[in-house]
Amino acid sequence: MDNTRKFETGRLADLPRRIRDSVGDLGLQEEIIDLPADELKKASVVLVTLSQCNGGNTNDGHACLILNKRSSQVRQSGDLCYPGGGLSWRKDRFLARLLDLPGSPLRRWQRKRRLPSKSGSLRLLLAAGLREAWEEMRLNPLRFEFLGVLPKQHLVMFDRVIYPMVGWVAPHRLTPNWEVDRIVPIALHKLLDPRHYHRFRPTFNSRGPGNRQPLRYEDFPCFVHQDDGGREMLWGATYRITQHLLKLVFDFSPPHIESLPLAQRHLDETYLNGTRGHPQAADRRGQADW
Repeated sequence: MDNTRKFETGRLADLPRRIRDSVGDLGLQEEIIDLPADELKKASVVLVTLSQCNGGNTNDGHACLILNKRSSQVRQSGDLCYPGGGLSWRKDRFLARLLDLPGSPLRRWQRKRRLPSKSGSLRLLLAAGLREAWEEMRLNPLRFEFLGVLPKQHLVMFDRVIYPMVGWVAPHRLTPNWEVDRIVPIALHKLLDPRHYHRFRPTFNSRGPGNRQPLRYEDFPCFVHQDDGGREMLWGATYRITQHLLKLVFDFSPPHIESLPLAQRHLDETYLNGTRGHPQAADRRGQADW
């Protein structure tokens, strides 16, 4: 926790550089410069976005990760996630060309990392992430500073590979669309506090109300966040992506799962597909899952 608090008292402006140096040294951006088209069409991208929590003076602010809570209309509803999604092939190929323009997030980053100006699939994936973030929460791409690439993640329940792109965004108004229940900023100092980590044991109701069964016969590490909007859980691929970032930048590892307190959350039939196929559950809210 001490490592992050240094950036909350007068050195917050140094945090993007530290992240860029830590993440950029992995060299992962070079692995995805020229992915085959068939792999790209099946890929997803997320923007691991950091910002200043209070939007004020850097001498009294602190850093946050900006996440979305999925709405009841989409699959994995109630989960926390980073903005992102799959590629829209024609649209994102056009937007990727704009990242070659002077002043774009990629061009500004390439000057510091000294990569070729033609970066193939890296441009395409970043363009898709910026488009998705604009659609989901009106994140302004011109305020986004690209910092690097984290290790890719393979989804457990879906046949998808996620490519996480890390960036810093200047504070501005964010507005969720229909896919997002609410925007959830989580302070870095909370993510670096072992007391907020739990052991998640999901249950699933497959045979009517009152008949809850384990979704899988195992527990998952998770982070539990409480704010004025309620209690939220960070787990799964988003959790793993976040832990990669915390380990690389702050050398932080959460406590071993066996030592963590138990947290249970109920998942129903709408979790995998959203409420579009279940109109009777359209008013379902994630807080009732706990």
